[in-house]
Amino acid sequence: MDAVPIAILDFGSQYTQLIARKLRESGVYCEVFPFSEKIEDIKKRSPKGIILSGGPASVYAQDAYRPDEAIWDLGLPILGICYGMQLITHHFGGEVIPANHHEYGKAKLSFASDADIFKDIENDSIVWMSHGDKVESMPEGFEAIGFSENSPYAAIADVKRQVYAFQFHPEVHHSTQGVKMLKNFAKSICGCESTWNMGSFAKEKIAQIKEQVGEGVVLCGVSGGVDSSVVAALLSQALPAEQLVCVFVDQGLLRKNEAKQVQDMFKILGIDLVSINARELFLNKLKGVVDPEQKRKIIGETFIEVFDKEAKKHKDTSFLAQGTLYTDVIESVSVKGPSKTIKSHHNVGGLPDWMTFDLIEPLKEIFKDEVRKLGLELGLPKDMIGRHPFPGPGLAIRIMGEVNEASLELVKESDAIMQEELKASGYYDKVWQAFTVLLNVSSVGVMGDNRTYDNTVCVRMVESVDGMTATFAHVPHDVLESISRRIINEVNGINRVVYDISSKPPATIEWE
Repeated sequence: MDAVPIAILDFGSQYTQLIARKLRESGVYCEVFPFSEKIEDIKKRSPKGIILSGGPASVYAQDAYRPDEAIWDLGLPILGICYGMQLITHHFGGEVIPANHHEYGKAKLSFASDADIFKDIENDSIVWMSHGDKVESMPEGFEAIGFSENSPYAAIADVKRQVYAFQFHPEVHHSTQGVKMLKNFAKSICGCESTWNMGSFAKEKIAQIKEQVGEGVVLCGVSGGVDSSVVAALLSQALPAEQLVCVFVDQGLLRKNEAKQVQDMFKILGIDLVSINARELFLNKLKGVVDPEQKRKIIGETFIEVFDKEAKKHKDTSFLAQGTLYTDVIESVSVKGPSKTIKSHHNVGGLPDWMTFDLIEPLKEIFKDEVRKLGLELGLPKDMIGRHPFPGPGLAIRIMGEVNEASLELVKESDAIMQEELKASGYYDKVWQAFTVLLNVSSVGVMGDNRTYDNTVCVRMVESVDGMTATFAHVPHDVLESISRRIINEVNGINRVVYDISSKPPATIEWE
């Protein structure tokens, strides 16, 4: 079991994964574990420090989240953030009380000491507050090392025991010096080194794949998207050609001309590709289905059936590789902490009992931006790495209601026009993800002298870094106007185009 320099215990904060991302960007490897992780399992990872995340609970609640009490006796440096601060205060004998007013938003952090955790950081920098409870009195041995206008104990520490706590969230973008604080904790206080990068990650994963697979054969499902392409490239560098079977399933839910593009791309990569046309099978199973979760489950189950059938044609196939990402795992099931399920993902949650495959998921602990860096490290073309994310269930979740040939044609054509206009304007590489959604909502329109009653398409464009949070893209009106005009003029059956200006949260990036 590999060492993890910094272990992050998740108490349910929506920002927990950002802590990991910020530390990794500093070259310090870390992982997120459930708050309830057993002390034996923590010790096995040989951490040099522990971070306790924020969370929605109160330390005095009957069902308050508590870590294994033995973590306090490890003698390791500890940093508590928000709820983590309250845990530290409560454990060491201080007092936490409900605040008269919940504090959300920006605050100015002033230093009360020259603590190492604030090394090379400007005084009076902006930090992000998000809490309901607050520290009323500090535990014995602690001192206030930072304060804000509303928080006399914005940062506290017992330097002798190397225990630090912040009322604010250093991991979020709004905390202007927050990344430096996390870096100071990891390096100056815990003694970690900046040894982790995508090059080292690739070497580690290639070695793990070789050890896991041995003489076996791996079936790798590819869609042509960034995630599955990176997995295929990683496998191709780890295994000889006879041990890797890459399978592309055309389920009829891809973008316009995408099947051919995928096949051409793998020829360039020099990776053999088995192509299966399963369009009719998928569309028949989706007939009459309107519930988005049911769509996802049907598509996921059908994918596995197709893979199983193909695997039986190849001797000794015992492994199935998937492009599961950290965000997929987080959003699907609370495996890391007490966060809530947002939606299921077709490639998360293991395999059905009747399948004999062992899973290989080399990307499941990294984020989308890290996957792109890994792809470049593996030598994949930049235009492939720069492709916008595309969901596993494909266009099925970009059609509100039943998936059929007519609806697919409308969303494919409108999406193709939008992509063309974005690339022509130079905005394709400026947004994280862009696509059209068929609303299956009809409205009155006028074309020429005739009344129409046709469908509505929504254009969705977002800016993001890792897909965990996103804001709608502020694309110039003339670009949106060109997209709208072309869709209405060129796609028969659409007479209205709308633009989605919601962010994540509260909305998700995809509509279903």
